[in-house]
Amino acid sequence: MSIRLTPVAAALSLCFVAGAARAQAERPKQEEMQKVEIKGSAAKYDARRDDTASKTVVNSEEIQKYGDTSVNDVLKRLPGITIGGAPGRNGGEIRMRGLGAGYTQILINGERAPAGFSIESLAPEVIERIEVLRAASAEFSTQSIAGTINIVLKKALKAAQHELKFSQARGGKSSSPSMSLQMSDKRDGMSYSFGGNAWRYMYNRMTPTWEDGADADGVPSYARASTWRDQGRGQGFNLSPRINWALDNGDTVTSQTFLNWNTFASNSHGRTEVEFGQGPDYDRTDNTYSNHNGFGRTDLNWVHKLEEGAKFDLKAAVSTARSTADSLQLAGNHGLPATLYRTVHSDSEEQGFSTQGKYSTPYTFTRAAEGGAEAVEHALSMGWDAGVTQRDDSRVQRDADLPGSSPINSDEGFTAKVTRLALYGQDEWNITPLWSVYTGLRWEGLDTRADGDSIDAVQNRSSVFSPLMQTLIKLPNKKDQVRLALTRTYKAPSTAALIPRKFTSTNNSPTEPDRRGNPNLKPELALGLDVSFEHYWGDGGLLSAAASVRRIENYTHQGLFYEDQRWVSTAINDGRAETRGIELEAKFPASVLMDDAPKLDLRASISRNWSRVDSVPGPDNRLDQQVPLSATLGIDYKTPDGQMSTGSNFSFRNGGLARLSGTQGGYTSVRRDLDVYALWKLDQQNSLRVAVSNLLAQDYTTESLYNDATGSINRTTVASGETQLRITVETRF
Repeated sequence: MSIRLTPVAAALSLCFVAGAARAQAERPKQEEMQKVEIKGSAAKYDARRDDTASKTVVNSEEIQKYGDTSVNDVLKRLPGITIGGAPGRNGGEIRMRGLGAGYTQILINGERAPAGFSIESLAPEVIERIEVLRAASAEFSTQSIAGTINIVLKKALKAAQHELKFSQARGGKSSSPSMSLQMSDKRDGMSYSFGGNAWRYMYNRMTPTWEDGADADGVPSYARASTWRDQGRGQGFNLSPRINWALDNGDTVTSQTFLNWNTFASNSHGRTEVEFGQGPDYDRTDNTYSNHNGFGRTDLNWVHKLEEGAKFDLKAAVSTARSTADSLQLAGNHGLPATLYRTVHSDSEEQGFSTQGKYSTPYTFTRAAEGGAEAVEHALSMGWDAGVTQRDDSRVQRDADLPGSSPINSDEGFTAKVTRLALYGQDEWNITPLWSVYTGLRWEGLDTRADGDSIDAVQNRSSVFSPLMQTLIKLPNKKDQVRLALTRTYKAPSTAALIPRKFTSTNNSPTEPDRRGNPNLKPELALGLDVSFEHYWGDGGLLSAAASVRRIENYTHQGLFYEDQRWVSTAINDGRAETRGIELEAKFPASVLMDDAPKLDLRASISRNWSRVDSVPGPDNRLDQQVPLSATLGIDYKTPDGQMSTGSNFSFRNGGLARLSGTQGGYTSVRRDLDVYALWKLDQQNSLRVAVSNLLAQDYTTESLYNDATGSINRTTVASGETQLRITVETRF
């Protein structure tokens, strides 16, 4: 199916652009009207080009271009960012430099989301911009070895703006309707905005798995095939009200709240056929699962203006999160009555308080220069970031005492408290009109304490001191510039990774082990160097080449042990690792290449990553199954009257074999995504957007490998691809 779709996909991608151009050519010519465009200084500011601390900003128009319902679909099209997992399926991990597993820091309004919160549930309509920081800065946490993605919720307040959207997405195995509402207005010294989004999704799919084993001599010992049929339904909503007061003395007070609620339920059935050799513990399993998640956060921000351009920015926030889950599992073997009847109920609550403060001031001093004195401008700021989070977690597992069963009952509950404090200072100044420097210092401390009936008391303290430096050198031709960054970053173990409670698997094996936390984990520490060259030309043209290297101490990976007749996986610190990469990017309008060109915007990027883990024998001893190669290619077209725009984007992510330890390995197949869209502005208030995602509908294959002196195991899973059509109606009132 995917082979037949390939030419169709290419044709559709071209037809969107060609059709739009033809429609414009056939439109009767109207009397030309002279256009006068006035630009102020704000229009000339480009954060990527002008900021000393490197930053790429993706605006709201780009975020909503394809009518996506998930922020992950937006991120997969950005240069240097990849999304893990199969296309069209939830749960994909966001990666920079091909690295996930906590190496990439994801923030919402500059802060980490609570444990268990899914970034995928964040609707693009409530996002104002996405900031991509490839090198760390002192203002944000330096838990960003690969980089930081900061998702900023809607803040821009416009008078009397109301927008309503209805969307319906449908594929061969899934359906997802959604609705969003955005409102804002200004009255005297008060302004407000409100964003709301609600969605529902349903799916019904089959996932096949094959598992093969061999003895020490390579002779096949068993072979079995499994099918997993999964049906699910989820629904949820986001609410994001914001109020801003402008006080008489020039101060501002802002209240912003974000609420998220979602629920999910599924039924799944697994069946295993044994071709020869030993079968699994259970050759049939039937599962029902449901969960409810709620998250709320509200913050109050006061900005006080001082003399000579200085200001004090203070923010305090409270948050709460609640999650419950229930599952029932029935399992049996050889057609006999079920010998496993397992129920699991989990419940977690999390409350948090945080506060941030920043004092910033510009200052100028003079220095001697040829022909007299010259002024040197500085922008100095310093502040703190502190918070405390209390988490109560319970997990109760009960197995019925059936004939032939071996019940495993457990009460895995704990209470955890995480306290954090960060102090920082940073300075940015222009040494010359063409040379600016940013320096920063940040100290971060974490204290995690946990206790429970089934675990020993846990106390884990860590602190990291991070010196940071970035510099921007603009060459005399004013088109070229060079960036350099030296950073110290880290990755702290998550609370869940530190808690030594155990999660049991149904068919325990080296490729499906039990899981357990490790209270003795240390943070991974990294020294990083980033260098880039940027060339700007024309109106919006950019060519960029960047290289980076990271040296990581206390590298953490999942260790595998055989304990009490069961395989157990737990995270361990294990020596050093190194990652290197290069990124090339180009984007420009066609007008910079030729006169009288159609209004086309072209973009392309390619990223190549390498890594090596010292404690894992090579070859293919890559860090965290790092994506070695990724690329994007896109084109957008807009008619001269602006009534229609269309485009397409192709994303490529390489896979391959990766060794995780001396005995473990993993394989992921190549992922290719082709998306197209078209937007028609029907009138001043109404628009129609049509998008097709994952046109190639390729299957996605993963393998889990185990090999030791006694033999080998290879487990292969295939997630089928699915093309999805999405239609969105947008109206302003």
